[in-house]
Amino acid sequence: MDAQEIFKKVRKIEIKTRGLSNQIFSGEYHSVFKGRGMAFSEVREYQFGDDIRNIDWNVTARFNHPFVKIYEEERELTVMLLIDVSGSNNFGTKSQLKQEVVTEIAAVLSFSAIQNNDKVGVIFFSDKIEKFIPPKKGTSHILRIIRELIDFKAENKGTNIAEALRYFTNAIKKKSTAFLISDFMDEGFDKAIQIANYKHDLIAIRITDEREKEIPDVGMIRLLDAETGKTMWVDTSSSKVRKHYARHIDSKTVYLDKLFARFGVDMVRVYTGQDYVRPLMNLFKKREARR
Repeated sequence: MDAQEIFKKVRKIEIKTRGLSNQIFSGEYHSVFKGRGMAFSEVREYQFGDDIRNIDWNVTARFNHPFVKIYEEERELTVMLLIDVSGSNNFGTKSQLKQEVVTEIAAVLSFSAIQNNDKVGVIFFSDKIEKFIPPKKGTSHILRIIRELIDFKAENKGTNIAEALRYFTNAIKKKSTAFLISDFMDEGFDKAIQIANYKHDLIAIRITDEREKEIPDVGMIRLLDAETGKTMWVDTSSSKVRKHYARHIDSKTVYLDKLFARFGVDMVRVYTGQDYVRPLMNLFKKREARR
């Protein structure tokens, strides 16, 4: 893809997603992610009505007079996007591939974040860490992220969510809000999810395609695993084969739902070719209701 084509795509996505962010998401985002902690501001003399739990005993002892610690809400957040760039994202049977939906969602979240004066960083991962963009503010930074999303070519095709989460928890020390955007074609990341959500506020966005839920009856076909490169012949006319596949996918969905619920991670499911605005708005409203 040449520079002019990339620029056109960036501009197209910017117009669409900035508009969505301005018109729909900015208010919801601000109310949900307006500050999730209290930062120490100063010490002042105790006044009637102050919470005695905030007394600074060291300063009080030094001056022989009660002093209290004053805290302010932390307004600035760090928002991290953990984006799966493995081979399975180059799939979609509707109007968009999964990776195109990922790009738009990441752009909407990024524009919403900078309107809230938050920093945004990105981790691209496959079965290794492909690229790390440190958190920064500003429109030019967001446009760089969108360019990377459009034109990024992963070196590897596999998926290792646990590795991505380990890298994230080591690289970002300050508590942040993190969106893990993936189709979750992986397993064995339970402990990594638990640790990451303990240190940060983790949200899972699962990108999937309707066709992944069942195999159509189209006779004997050759299937390619986009992550391993392996191919196999499958007789889709067999009802036993189709039912076995459907049960496998259902069990995967149940596993993910239980996993995220167990560790208190909010999860939203987005399908290719469908409007992603409503699922994200529902996510924001659910989180706002709990505040």
